[in-house]
Amino acid sequence: MRRLVSFIILMFIKTFSKAFFKLEVEWISDKKGFEDLRMVVLLNHTSLYEPLFLAAAPNWFLWRLAQKMVAPGADKTLNRPLVGLFWKFMAPGLMPITRKRDKSWFKFLQAIQNKNIVLIAPEGRMKRSSGFDSKGKPMSVRSGIAEIINEIDDGRILIGYSGGLHHVQHPGQLLPRLFQTIRLNLESVDVQEYKDKLQSSGIQFRKDVVSDLEARLHTNTP
Repeated sequence: MRRLVSFIILMFIKTFSKAFFKLEVEWISDKKGFEDLRMVVLLNHTSLYEPLFLAAAPNWFLWRLAQKMVAPGADKTLNRPLVGLFWKFMAPGLMPITRKRDKSWFKFLQAIQNKNIVLIAPEGRMKRSSGFDSKGKPMSVRSGIAEIINEIDDGRILIGYSGGLHHVQHPGQLLPRLFQTIRLNLESVDVQEYKDKLQSSGIQFRKDVVSDLEARLHTNTP
């Protein structure tokens, strides 16, 4: 039942996005489409309204997300009375984690099984209007994403590069500005080819993943 409710919410968000925003999507990889995805990565995390990008996904993939999605979510967000409840209904597989590498993180890693699809914003916090995070520090990719990639041995990674949504809603703003143009670049990467390309392991693999994703972010963000 929760999966059906999740699918209905995802479809509502997609319909809302198409009705009130203009989405410009560009594929920057030769491989296109949502088939065989095991992981969806969103870079340039700027707003809680990023589900508007669901307008780029076909309906069958939204149904699959409702069934198979697992995603880490900031515990302080998911513990909010209304916002947290909405996110939990939209994504039953959303798991609360802290900012630390503690048992909540390892519990999430254990959930990556049975061909689940992992959704993650690897910067781990939202960019404020200043261009920095809430503590005034530069944005960066967190190395935890490398641990997730290590748990996946097949399929593809879809990397979404957000053009930013501060013109729609910035952190702390309650209501979004409608009828805006939002931009998203998409890149499909084979998991095993990605690992083979980096040719590293352990701590070095984590460093290489961070370096690679930050380079892609600066190059491919619309």
